[in-house]
Amino acid sequence: MSFDLATRLAERRVAHLYRQRPLLESPQGPQVRVDGRELLAFCSNDYLGLANHPEVIQAMRDGAAQWGVGGGASHLVIGHSTPHHQLEEALAEFTGRPRALLFSTGYMANLAAVTALVGQGDTVLEDRLNHASLLDAGLLSGARFSRYLHNDAASLASRLEKATGNTLVVSDGVFSMDGDLADLPALCAAARQKGAWLMVDDAHGFGPLGATGGGIVEHYGLGIEEVPVLVGTLGKGFGTAGAFVAGSEELIETLIQFARPYIYTTSQPPAVACATLKSLQLLQTESWRREHLNRLIARFRSGAAEIGLRLMDSPTPIQPILVGDSERALRLSALLRERGLLVGAIRPPTVPAGSARLRVTLSAAHSAAQLEQLLDALAECWPLVSEHD
Repeated sequence: MSFDLATRLAERRVAHLYRQRPLLESPQGPQVRVDGRELLAFCSNDYLGLANHPEVIQAMRDGAAQWGVGGGASHLVIGHSTPHHQLEEALAEFTGRPRALLFSTGYMANLAAVTALVGQGDTVLEDRLNHASLLDAGLLSGARFSRYLHNDAASLASRLEKATGNTLVVSDGVFSMDGDLADLPALCAAARQKGAWLMVDDAHGFGPLGATGGGIVEHYGLGIEEVPVLVGTLGKGFGTAGAFVAGSEELIETLIQFARPYIYTTSQPPAVACATLKSLQLLQTESWRREHLNRLIARFRSGAAEIGLRLMDSPTPIQPILVGDSERALRLSALLRERGLLVGAIRPPTVPAGSARLRVTLSAAHSAAQLEQLLDALAECWPLVSEHD
């Protein structure tokens, strides 16, 4: 008996679901070189344009010069360096919570939080459109796992009625493929009524949302009582790498003691933490980045409406153009690329069947003129795809 990998791959190609990695040959930014070609990119999660910021780069250089390159060991052995600790303290202050805990990736942070808090005999309830890392964490926890209808507090309430043991409600803050916001006030109310905890992964909210970039909890004016477990990633709005969980003293100590993805992995390079400390400062103080980004979002939505594109209900830098068919989504992406624009086609299983889309992501690093270039290209290309409806 052998694994028939060739057939699996061929089937994916036939279904127009085969994925290929574009080779980036330049730093992150609006103007990039990909697969040997200069392109204007609208597909990066570098929402505030900090990934290639000279002060962040310098902070990483200085950090490497002082602290070396590798973390060396897990945090609990001898891998917890001063920059890691300083960043945790700064993130705790930023989120208005007693403690924060640093992780190497967002996937690890989500696996760690869910599996450390619930297990056999408990219940974990998740939004149907949650990120894959959250869904995987729920399945791996061993708790009774159920998904409620997308952003539907009534659906959540009905599932809470059947919950057993400790109950954890888990939601994205900003949904990564639709760009819409979780209705946190309603979800909080449903969870608190049944004594459940709410965990929010605000990977795409930190930076763009909130008066100081504090994400969806700042946007709604919610605190630790409403959202006891707050997760953020550092590779998007912060422009660096890694993730964190912020919460109470007891929560963070529980993760340090019981979260296997934290205990059994080497810490991130301390120089990355040095870079993130600088990007956190820029994120908070340079409010013009959010203001410019919001102007770009408003202009894109109005321009897309004029073209007749079908957008999702998103007030965030994630602006998906709903196409439906995977082959058509790939064709639209290819037509844009022929005109020098890079916008990725997102297809199942990342999104539900029949909802393939182009995921436009905007950055504070984009200029108004570059956005107009995208709208002009979409106005030209969309009829070439939609005429086959």
